[in-house]
Amino acid sequence: MNRWQWAIALLTRRMWFRASLFCLFAVALALAGALIGEAISYDFATKIGATAVDNILNVLATSMLAVTTFSLTAMVSAYAGATSNITPRAVQLLVDDVTAQNALATFLGSFLFAIVGIIALSTGIYGETGRVILYAGTVLVIVVIVITFLRWIEHITRFGRVGDTIDRVERAATAAAGAMGQGLCFGPRPAEPVPDGATLIRHSKIGRVTHVDTDAIAKVADETGAPVMLTALPGNVIEPWRPLAWTAATLDDKLEECIREAFTISHNRAYDHDPRFGLVVLSEIGSRALSPAVNDGGTAIAVLEAGTRVLAAMLRLEAEPKEEGEKEKQTGVRVPPFAFSDLLEDLFHPIARDGAGSVEVGIRLQKSLAALQVIAPEARSDCRDAARDALERACAALTSEKDRERVKRVHYRFWHGGLDAGSSRPG
Repeated sequence: MNRWQWAIALLTRRMWFRASLFCLFAVALALAGALIGEAISYDFATKIGATAVDNILNVLATSMLAVTTFSLTAMVSAYAGATSNITPRAVQLLVDDVTAQNALATFLGSFLFAIVGIIALSTGIYGETGRVILYAGTVLVIVVIVITFLRWIEHITRFGRVGDTIDRVERAATAAAGAMGQGLCFGPRPAEPVPDGATLIRHSKIGRVTHVDTDAIAKVADETGAPVMLTALPGNVIEPWRPLAWTAATLDDKLEECIREAFTISHNRAYDHDPRFGLVVLSEIGSRALSPAVNDGGTAIAVLEAGTRVLAAMLRLEAEPKEEGEKEKQTGVRVPPFAFSDLLEDLFHPIARDGAGSVEVGIRLQKSLAALQVIAPEARSDCRDAARDALERACAALTSEKDRERVKRVHYRFWHGGLDAGSSRPG
């Protein structure tokens, strides 16, 4: 996805964008009768009772204003509830919800359709035959309202709830991992030395990378004949001292600016190309659930299961055989791999810290890490280190010796009992 496609994708997610399209369509439909009403015969107009459209529009205008206000209030309440009870970082996924945006846009567009229709009728621009078009448009709008309202009723029962938000974050993180197609490295991250004389590209802004236009960078690499190594990826903090990328070729100011403009830098992280952000948000949900004020171990366990599915999807994506030439999207762009230990720390470390006093959370954490190393045996060392850290925290925090023994038994069964890739998966 290049820079302009990314900008268009962000634009189409804005709530006002969808509402504006529905409102424009509503105005056009309301005024269509004045333009093509002459094509309808007067006798046909009197037979279908199009003169009653005035009363229908009045009812529609009154009811749609109330429904629009109710829907907006419900959405704002869901946003506020997610901010205070789940995590503020998950609110953006609720704002981008297509069903909620469609409902609000439909109700607002229907209200505007009725208002424009009433105003146009009062001017007499329709005539008797033009009313037929307005009548047909009104019937169409009512059908759309009924369908949308039924979907909205079903949707609002779970909109913004904890389980729904966890599912949204999981889907966003999994989709981001697939969009990036970035490899994984296990164990210590190998150092990538920058050769002497390499050209370093920096940015004057301070913020988070949300998108990288690899197509634009690949063009620079093709022009110079030298690959460009990225050192900043979506989710990384950009500061004036930190390079965005480097290349062994000598670049003029124009080419450096092309690489610099390929990085979209914002104040906040975005889910689309940053799977680590999804894991961080999941861990925040789990940590908040484990706080003394909430004390909801079930939500923490649900977060662990969701995060484990995300990591499992990334491991399977890494293990999929790739055809020749598909290992890199752009031959002139080198993308550093994710360190799997960093991904484990993003998800498991906060929950292991805050849930150390819960035996149920400790057991589920051990089983989740064991499941990952079964999927990818090369991840065993990283998973074992994370499991050992979680065990130490649990043993220090649990007050019951029986609880400590339960967590220890699970840990030793998976990490000292011969569990390997050929064993059955832990439950």
